[in-house]
Amino acid sequence: MGRAFETITEPLKAFIEAQHMFFVATAPSEGGRVNLSPKGYDSFRILDPNRVAYADITGSGAETIAHLADNGRITFMFCAFEGKPDIVRLYGTGRAVLPNDAEFPALVDQVGDQVGLRAVIVADIDRTSSSCGFAVPFMDFVEDRSRLSEYWGNKTDEDLSEYWRKKNSTSIDGLPALASSVDSLSQQG
Repeated sequence: MGRAFETITEPLKAFIEAQHMFFVATAPSEGGRVNLSPKGYDSFRILDPNRVAYADITGSGAETIAHLADNGRITFMFCAFEGKPDIVRLYGTGRAVLPNDAEFPALVDQVGDQVGLRAVIVADIDRTSSSCGFAVPFMDFVEDRSRLSEYWGNKTDEDLSEYWRKKNSTSIDGLPALASSVDSLSQQG
């Protein structure tokens, strides 16, 4: 049933690119809470057979950014909700590339410039696996929700910076997330 791969093969790449959503899991080094986030929009990109990236849009927490700064561990999961059953997981080490980082503009060109974008998450993948997905239900994709982009589209750069300061400076467990970057990020717009 399950198979492991050293790279993201062409068939796995095609499967990943066909999915409308994915999940991202991270955890702190010691104690704390495991974070598992569903992600939508069309922002996940396979940069090469062992490297991926996605647009990290501002949200109510900054767990992924904090956990990656703490230990770098990250797992992605893609499920087939239609067609042939399959689950693909990508395991690796990631980091958050922030707007004030030199490589940010080139990465945004690849993942898309989303409203409310606060970082691009980049991960080097060292293990890829595929499993049956027999228990994953069939679900129909209707459309992406527009509420998040509408919300951030109605805010100013100052509003965004203030939100980062209040809600994204640390993780729910108190790990630094955007704490040291809020002022420099707000100057970038």
